[in-house]
Amino acid sequence: MMNDVKPKRAYRSTRRAEQAAQTRRDIVMAAGLLFRDRGYTGVAMPVIAKEAGVGVETIYRAFGSKAGLFKAVIDAAVAGGASRAETPVEARPAIRAVIDEVDPRRQVERYAATQPGIHRRSGPLLRALSGAAATDPELKALWDEIESGRLVGQGRFVGMLAERGALRADLSVEEGRDGLWTLCSLAVYDMLVGTLGWTAERYQQWLTERLTGLLLPP
Repeated sequence: MMNDVKPKRAYRSTRRAEQAAQTRRDIVMAAGLLFRDRGYTGVAMPVIAKEAGVGVETIYRAFGSKAGLFKAVIDAAVAGGASRAETPVEARPAIRAVIDEVDPRRQVERYAATQPGIHRRSGPLLRALSGAAATDPELKALWDEIESGRLVGQGRFVGMLAERGALRADLSVEEGRDGLWTLCSLAVYDMLVGTLGWTAERYQQWLTERLTGLLLPP
């Protein structure tokens, strides 16, 4: 009899975990739609809870705060969906393709190709965050956390080029990281695509050329 109990408990535990994960995805999806439509301050937690079909307390248990939920929504936008956000960054197909590429120029090209989609998906949310962060210390901390994470991640890419002997000899990893962080910023994307009306394709080509010149030897 004891042998029959453990599998049932394990099954129930796995099923509860799957249900909790799906509930979390549903909340992120509902919140994302509302945040994009109304901005951060224009959406109350009870409205999100109603849209997601859960209680407000469920959202707080899963994300801790409204700012925590907003970060999860941004993470999902960057990844291309709530389910994809659950996969480690290095295991996501587009990033895996960058890591596995052996030609440095193709590697930079593949990296640049990830940026238009990221900005298109996360841009509306990040713009709302940037505006709200001016008057909300918690959101200012979230903005700083996101930008710091971006700096760290892009430093890893430059460090990988250096480890493979592909980084320009006269460029330090830190200088390369800072340049990459600047060129790939939402601000630069907004100036070129939003203000000047560049297409995503033109922006991607420009970014590829600038990053190649910055990071790789002639």
